[in-house]
Amino acid sequence: MAGYVIHLAVGEEYIRNFPAEIKNYEDFIDGIIYPDSVSDKSISHYGPKSSQVNLKAFFMEKDIDNDFNKGYLLHLVTDYLFYNKFLKTFSKQYIYTDYDILNKTLEEKFKVKLPEKIKTNVFYKTGETKILNLEDTINFITNTAKYKLEDIKKAVNNNDKFWLEIRPLDKIKI
Repeated sequence: MAGYVIHLAVGEEYIRNFPAEIKNYEDFIDGIIYPDSVSDKSISHYGPKSSQVNLKAFFMEKDIDNDFNKGYLLHLVTDYLFYNKFLKTFSKQYIYTDYDILNKTLEEKFKVKLPEKIKTNVFYKTGETKILNLEDTINFITNTAKYKLEDIKKAVNNNDKFWLEIRPLDKIKI
């Protein structure tokens, strides 16, 4: 899973890019944080692991007809792109520390408001990141938020391989 702050930053950018799409901000944010707030992330991410999101399975069960589901889909899209298109290397040992190092800067840059219910799950550290680069992460957030959810739905339902191919983390593990 991409860190909470990355997910919320994508959400804030999405709202800036498509202001007419979201009517209820709180529902949208609840949808964004929901998939990582459950005990079995394989169920909430529609795949064997949260890094192996199955967007097609999401659309077989849900639609983006409310702001919660829009936030939920944006979360899944963020994880899908993060693990399958963005990450150049992966290390479970370093990724969470990297999130903690980047959190403060990303919160400020994207004007992220942490929901009360996840504040105890977001941490802050100083130091040098090992696998996530700040500039690349900012670009990832900005670019991910440019995808219109309705367009993603159409592409997934038309079997567009860009949205369906899973890259096992073992291929980029360090």
